[in-house]
Amino acid sequence: MLEKHRENEVHVDKVEQGPTSSIAFGLERIGLIAVRAPIVSCIVLLALIVGAVFGIHRIKIDDSLSQLFRSNTPEFRQYEAVTKKFPAEEFDVLVVVEGKTLLERNNLEKLRDFVTDMQLVEGTRGLVSLFSARQAPAPGRLPAALFPPELPEGAAYDKFVETVKNNEIIRGKLLSDDGTLALIVLSLDPEVVASSKLTKTVGDIRALMKEDLGNTGLNVQLSGVPVMQLEIRNAVERDGLTYNILGILAGCVIAIIFFRKISFMVAAAFPPMIAILLALGALGWANFNLNMFLNVMTPLIMVISFSDSMQLTFAARDRLIAGQDKFTAFKNAVLVVGPACVLTHGTAGISFIALQFSDSDLIRKFGEAGLAATIIALVAVLSLVPVFGVLLVRNEKVFASKFQSADAGVQALRNFCYWIAVRMVGRPGLFSLIAVLFVAGLGVIYANLEPRYRLADQVPDKRQAVAASDRLDAKLTGANPVNVLVQFPKGETLYSPETLQTIADVHATVEKAAGVGNVWSLETLRRWLADKAGSADVATLKEYVNVIPEHLVRRFIDAEQDAVVVAGRVPDKDSSQLLPIVDKLDSELDAVRKKHPGYEIAVTGLAAIAARNSAGMIEKLNRGLTVEFALVAIFIGLAFRSWVVMFACILPGIFPVVMSGTVLWAMGEGLQFASVVALTVSFGLGLSATIHFLNRLRLESKPGVGSALAVERATVLVGPALILTTLVLACGLVVTVFSDLPSLRLFGWLSAFSMVMALVADLFILRPTAMWLINLHAKLQGPDKPAI
Repeated sequence: MLEKHRENEVHVDKVEQGPTSSIAFGLERIGLIAVRAPIVSCIVLLALIVGAVFGIHRIKIDDSLSQLFRSNTPEFRQYEAVTKKFPAEEFDVLVVVEGKTLLERNNLEKLRDFVTDMQLVEGTRGLVSLFSARQAPAPGRLPAALFPPELPEGAAYDKFVETVKNNEIIRGKLLSDDGTLALIVLSLDPEVVASSKLTKTVGDIRALMKEDLGNTGLNVQLSGVPVMQLEIRNAVERDGLTYNILGILAGCVIAIIFFRKISFMVAAAFPPMIAILLALGALGWANFNLNMFLNVMTPLIMVISFSDSMQLTFAARDRLIAGQDKFTAFKNAVLVVGPACVLTHGTAGISFIALQFSDSDLIRKFGEAGLAATIIALVAVLSLVPVFGVLLVRNEKVFASKFQSADAGVQALRNFCYWIAVRMVGRPGLFSLIAVLFVAGLGVIYANLEPRYRLADQVPDKRQAVAASDRLDAKLTGANPVNVLVQFPKGETLYSPETLQTIADVHATVEKAAGVGNVWSLETLRRWLADKAGSADVATLKEYVNVIPEHLVRRFIDAEQDAVVVAGRVPDKDSSQLLPIVDKLDSELDAVRKKHPGYEIAVTGLAAIAARNSAGMIEKLNRGLTVEFALVAIFIGLAFRSWVVMFACILPGIFPVVMSGTVLWAMGEGLQFASVVALTVSFGLGLSATIHFLNRLRLESKPGVGSALAVERATVLVGPALILTTLVLACGLVVTVFSDLPSLRLFGWLSAFSMVMALVADLFILRPTAMWLINLHAKLQGPDKPAI
């Protein structure tokens, strides 16, 4: 076996003496431009790195919770219009205070002090809490505060607590029915939420929580859109640093272990690092915003570029061991392996192009950024590997003589690859049939995966916001708003009888809707006045609206007074559970629309948008992945100019996707945005091993060389590099499990698993399938016509 391996190593030179047409149409030769003047190339590279550093500083973070659904659809345009007219929810910090002793006199006093202090926090516009409640108004007089300046004591206090718990305005809305949870809604200035000042503002609130309520025994947590955005922002910044450090370390460690020379480690690992820097810098200059998907661009660039840099370095290393000088060795590595590198980047590019069919602006932007990064990574790897190799490799003859006799690590991998190849080509028909049946079975399971989406999966789950939202779900029917927008026809005003009746009918419908609670609107105030003051006339209602703080009025009535919102809340459930609630509410509102023609009544809000759009968007992405299978197979077949290659790459390409889907199914998970994007990108990247093997097989398939021997030689020559790159790629992707963002953790481990499955497919599916198709081609076309 070892003798056969040595024959293969010597065979390196002979393969290159008979050049064939490039499967990359000569594009690999761009890697030879820089190596002609390596010193000048390094100077140019240094200038590009300086520019990239400035570009990275231009990158901003998009932490909007609605970014996934940002699109040009009518539903999202309406949602944006509502948030502009009624912007409160986008800027509300929800302070959740919970404890069995919440309504004890001492704790209630401290809670009131806390509420008072929060109103002095810089950037605060207003605040709503149980202390905002009023007593029943006396005729002709403004209502007094529910909470007196000095709280009663003894039996009188117990009676007062019952009055508070039964107050219609706050019960079930700002205070749970059992009196153990209170909700404080703090409205922030929009400029604060959109800027870096948000960190200080939220920090000041947390400091007050500790100072005023630290010794009360109450549990205090923050939630709401600004807090979630801040946690996303912090997670994205922290994760970016983690991915860079761990991904780079993984590549360097594995490279140095197997190459055992610093120069080869630099040639293999540094071009991907520089590709990351250049790509991120270019994205910064192109005004891309960093978000939860673009945050994985670092490991993705590492994945795209390290695979090919490793293949090029391995190829040059083999040529140095065979006795070539360093310039010739790296030049030939580019000419032989370079076409496969171009093709692997091409398939990755197709994967990113496939994301352009999504309705989500976020996912389309991710696809654009990925495509740009792929092009930059290709140029960087093809150019820098030979430049670093020529500049850093020293004493080639000493190196060759040393490693011809002592190359244990790589030789062990070659022995392993040879052992697999011999068995796979022994009965190619049987193994191919087993592969077809197995992939088909996995495909059936994959087809049964259902779309899944939860807002909480987009927010760090190891922080306060998700935990606080869970408590609101349990005690106050939910933290996620579902709004019903009521726009008036021309000629109708806010206080016209028809308008007030329409609002009342919408309010009643939302109240009765199953799964929706905590309903607020202008009708809430009108009912309270009618019940407590005995007056429901328009003049009294208008009077009370005018004395309510403007920031509170703007929650339900827009500034032009031509539209109102009836606001409800729902728990943070999976979109498949929320969609029936939203659809049923919308259908029940048809009766109100029919009764009040001319009034535009629409169900909106982030929860409604997510419930309606997520399933369709995920299904469309999944269909795009199916189309991508065919496009990539045709692309590779045309590049190789071979129908054998086209069909040979289908099964190993599909296997990682359906296998990963089966794992999701076994875990009880469905298809989320992160998982579909991971599978889409991993499919393109996973074909890297397939392309490099087929390229080597093409070079080995010469007249007089049997198909079995060609497969064995190709496996031995490219197999070690494929195994090592898969290890590096998986390590580079799996570091995302350290993220606080559930969607990124899912993306990371699923992508890493897909890469490992791609290697399994390459070793155990591609080889027998390619062998069987080559034999079939020989029967149909004759042995003299090459199959690849």
